[in-house]
Amino acid sequence: MKGTLLLSSAIFLLQGVCSCPEKCFCHTSSNSVDCSHQGLAEIPPNLPPETLTLLLQDNQIHQLPVLAFQSVPQLRTLNLSNNSLSNLSPEAFYGLQHLQVLNLTQNPLLSLESRLFHALPKLRELDLSSNNISHLPTSLGEFWENLTMFAVQGNQLQHLDRALLESMPGVKLLFLKDNNWKCNCHLLGLKLWLEKFIYEGGTTDGIICGSPDTWKGKDLLTIPHELYQPCPHSSPDLASSSQDQHPGSEEVPKSSENHSLGQQDLLECEAKPKPRPASLRHAVATVVITGVVCGIVCLMMLTAAIYGCTYAAITAQCNGGPLSQTSDSGKKGGKELFDSSPA
Repeated sequence: MKGTLLLSSAIFLLQGVCSCPEKCFCHTSSNSVDCSHQGLAEIPPNLPPETLTLLLQDNQIHQLPVLAFQSVPQLRTLNLSNNSLSNLSPEAFYGLQHLQVLNLTQNPLLSLESRLFHALPKLRELDLSSNNISHLPTSLGEFWENLTMFAVQGNQLQHLDRALLESMPGVKLLFLKDNNWKCNCHLLGLKLWLEKFIYEGGTTDGIICGSPDTWKGKDLLTIPHELYQPCPHSSPDLASSSQDQHPGSEEVPKSSENHSLGQQDLLECEAKPKPRPASLRHAVATVVITGVVCGIVCLMMLTAAIYGCTYAAITAQCNGGPLSQTSDSGKKGGKELFDSSPA
């Protein structure tokens, strides 16, 4: 009996040992698997199905196959930082309905598809910093309600549509620095969204403009709204004419004309600085300063009037006695002359 128990225990332990992939360290107490710093080129097979944390950072993984993590459906944390991933297929994360933390920093990623976000409904933290991402989806099509931290600093982003951020109503931490932000009219919507985000208690490291030269190095939030011109809309007449035009010799000049119009639109879209932008704060300050100056002038005039009246009263009081005596003596002398005149 004892031999049977020992044999079954040995088989159980052997199965536990065998279930841990080669070059990985499995921690049964925390249900975590550490495969970092092993020079792996692909996701290791035979991962324990009860794994909650999978560490794959600092390897050479360059591609994720479809359903790459189907063997670990309970996964909560996945670290794929510092690998060679340049493209991510949304199907690679299918089945990770419980994933909460995804770290993809320091990879040569170029872009992401919106379907990637749909595959991870419970995700709370997404770190995409230090990649080569030049654009993100304009919208997710549905709300990503559980996401609280979104990091894209250290990429090649020039624009970020506010609709993407509006799809993350629960986000509280937003990291956007160290990108090639182009602070023109297309970024005005993001500026307005960030102002509301900060007002409602959100935290962000800000957006530092990379272009144009007028705003290079400045924080987007410090540029007044009035310095942005409305974004030009494409003319429907031009669009219809380009669709109705038949292929021929006149098509090339038309395309060059549209190209020049597009360049002109981009130039008009740039933020145009003004020496004194109209602002409600400036108007209020001007009214206050004018009122203060007018009040000071009125007080000075009132003081001068009081001083003049006081000086005149004192002068009149001091000269009042001699004047009365002189007038009395004049009256007496006139009376004597009148009396001494012949009847």
